[in-house]
Amino acid sequence: MKKNKIIVGLSILLLFTAVIPYNFSARPAYANGEPLYVNSEILYLREGPGLSYPIIDTLKEGTEIISIEKQGDWHHVQVGQQEGWVAAWLVKTANVQKDSSSDKTVISQVDSLNVRVAPSLSASVLTKISSGTESKFLQQEQDWIQIQFGEMTGWVFAEYVTVKDAKSETPETPTDNVQQEQSNEPIEQIDPNTFTVNVSAVNIRKKPDLTAKKLGLASEGQQFKVLSRDHNWVEIEYEKGKKGWIYSFYGTFTKQLKQNHSSEKEEAKNFVTIIYNGTNLRESPSTSSNVVVIADAGHTYPIVESEGDWFKIAVKDQQTAYVANWVVSENNSQGTTSQNNTSQVAERKQGTLKGLTIVLDAGHGGNDRGTTGVRGTDEKDINIITAEMLRSKLQAAGANVVMTRESDIFVDLRKRVAVSHQASADAFISIHYDANEDSSVSGFTTYYTNGYQQKLAEYVHEGLASKVNLKDRGPRFGNYLVLRENRQNAILLELGYLSNPSEERAITTDYYREQATLGIYQGLLNYFDDQLE
Repeated sequence: MKKNKIIVGLSILLLFTAVIPYNFSARPAYANGEPLYVNSEILYLREGPGLSYPIIDTLKEGTEIISIEKQGDWHHVQVGQQEGWVAAWLVKTANVQKDSSSDKTVISQVDSLNVRVAPSLSASVLTKISSGTESKFLQQEQDWIQIQFGEMTGWVFAEYVTVKDAKSETPETPTDNVQQEQSNEPIEQIDPNTFTVNVSAVNIRKKPDLTAKKLGLASEGQQFKVLSRDHNWVEIEYEKGKKGWIYSFYGTFTKQLKQNHSSEKEEAKNFVTIIYNGTNLRESPSTSSNVVVIADAGHTYPIVESEGDWFKIAVKDQQTAYVANWVVSENNSQGTTSQNNTSQVAERKQGTLKGLTIVLDAGHGGNDRGTTGVRGTDEKDINIITAEMLRSKLQAAGANVVMTRESDIFVDLRKRVAVSHQASADAFISIHYDANEDSSVSGFTTYYTNGYQQKLAEYVHEGLASKVNLKDRGPRFGNYLVLRENRQNAILLELGYLSNPSEERAITTDYYREQATLGIYQGLLNYFDDQLE
């Protein structure tokens, strides 16, 4: 009887499977994997996580793939019945696919903003974008925003950008009208684009392949006319009549602008681009002046004239206003960012700072006292004393020294950065003294924010360590405005803790300041001497 029941059960099961068809997904093993989409014209599916691995297949834009795992900048994926590896910077998530119609725009607040392949400071840098550059908002993950910049997708740190809703009402700008009035012919875009190299050196190859013959070497800052593009490669003219290929992730594309002048004597018109939402445009060049218009990031206005730290700009209906130069980026009619760079004519020798410009930033000042020590020391006072002592040493070595403040006055943080940019500083040194709720904390620290500032921080910190006897807290990453928005080589020094009674007693002496400034001087000397080798 029991045997008959088993037979009947098996018969029912077989009948059930015959009625219900087999309909499992084509990717059952990875049903929980992350769906991604190809975000370039073509994408190579490779045997391993790297450009040197053989190509298995070529995928078209929009193809759905499933991420099994991620290693660095590469995804291990499944495509149908195939498995392989794809570059993370050439795919986008399902969320981005659904949100492709987003109207938000991302405006860079800083120059040389890193666009990374993933939302992490350790992720590879795809390219750098300049202050005022606009890109399309895709999505946000905590402190990171994914953007579409040209044909490239990447991640930027949210604190360094302004997000603008394109649908929001914004004041009118007369940029296009003014340009038409200034010239009989409009500004036109030159096609093809210009490719600018962003790394120290990159190979120019005969074909769009990393294994192709090397034809030459391109250096950082070099610009080339783009002849054609093949996926992630750019064909350029590197010498007259000579063509070659460069891998596009080693540079950026810049659409140049030109003016069809009716007269050769006609001067190019400069413009400013607002880089912060809610920027005040004022009646006169002063922060206490009445506000004429409140402008959002991305607005562009023609410059009428410059007055010190302010630009007089044309707003609308022949109305003018003033905007501070530390809240805008300046561009000319050729589409290039203006910088007050002056070539260093003097040839510098080791052991001197001749020909170098160093900006010293004495922290705080005026109504901003900084921290106050347990024995009543105001940080702003000893910052300026320390900066003055350092200035004398640097000038004696031949440096051109610029001070962000020379007396007890308040200076806006962005104006301090503007001073660094205007002086084309070879080094920007911000001087501070520290504090902590825990009065036992002690020592000196050197901070940097951007990667290109780290080496300077290490050299100066080493010089300090050789001269002062405080606890060495090492060179560290620090998210400070005067560093993160500074396109020059900039560091911030915390020369001891005023909140520690015994340390306050030591660091407020002339002897300590003499030793500390000697250490900073020696670190700068060593850093710049190393550049000559």
